[in-house]
Amino acid sequence: MSETASPPRRGRLLRIAAALVVLLALAAYVVVQYVSGGGGPPRCLVRATDGSGGDSPTYEMTPEQAENAATISAVGTTRGLPERAVTIALATALQESALRNLDHGDRDSLGLFQQRPSTGWGTEAQIQDPVYSAGQFYAHLVKVPGYSRLPLTEAAQRVQRSGFPQAYAKHEPDATLLAAALTGRSAATLTCTAPSGAEPGDPAKVRAALVRDFGAEVLPGADAAGRAGASGTASEVSVPVPATTGGPENGGSSSLRGWELAHWAVAQSTALRIDEVRYAGRVWSAKNASTANRGWQRTGASERNARSGADPGLAEVRIRTAQ
Repeated sequence: MSETASPPRRGRLLRIAAALVVLLALAAYVVVQYVSGGGGPPRCLVRATDGSGGDSPTYEMTPEQAENAATISAVGTTRGLPERAVTIALATALQESALRNLDHGDRDSLGLFQQRPSTGWGTEAQIQDPVYSAGQFYAHLVKVPGYSRLPLTEAAQRVQRSGFPQAYAKHEPDATLLAAALTGRSAATLTCTAPSGAEPGDPAKVRAALVRDFGAEVLPGADAAGRAGASGTASEVSVPVPATTGGPENGGSSSLRGWELAHWAVAQSTALRIDEVRYAGRVWSAKNASTANRGWQRTGASERNARSGADPGLAEVRIRTAQ
């Protein structure tokens, strides 16, 4: 005579079976996403080098964080400040807001740097403008004697007057990695994946954002709203790269400026619906970036020019919006 399981035992068996089904379904989903390279929210990644070595330091962030980091960097370089100043600013924003433009904070603190209207940093609206708040941080930083030679945490604390002055130091490695990419010194090291079902982009908004972050000089002939001043098709903005940029602190090379602009465009790709960025014989594609961790790819033209000794594509950064 066979024995039947008691009701409590049957309940446990059913729960175990249900859990196994869920685990198997989750495992299948992970495998599919790994193979296809798709799925998940958009993300941005900066790597220490443009190689594929697994030991290279990396920093992963959301599109919002990448956008804000790129703006902070652009404001600093536009003021002619060295990479060290950008590193200090990024480390400070990482500590204060995790690179998010917060509408709240301790007491009346707001924005990327948690600046306070009551202590003279500006109005609430001004402080929540990333370009303004970054500009205010740099304006105070440059008044610190020898800031570029000070330990990062000391330089940041001279500006912020934080109750936790040692907290900035832990962000220095990530800020250094970000600054190297966003100032253009480290080429082809920042990539972002694309959001699913991306809406069409607007080149006029790309131009306006470029002028907002870099100033009108980034697009010769552009007005304050970023209109005109750039060639290209109905879906493309071509940003000229000057033959030389800045002084010794900023590298003084067109390549540096070009990669700064190219990385800025990739960092803004989700917000501005940017589909493709081309510079110096490389291309970042939103479609390819979402597949198997592919970032900046060499074009066929770049390989041909490399063999002939030419330096392709240094005259402009081409930004194409989604259609």
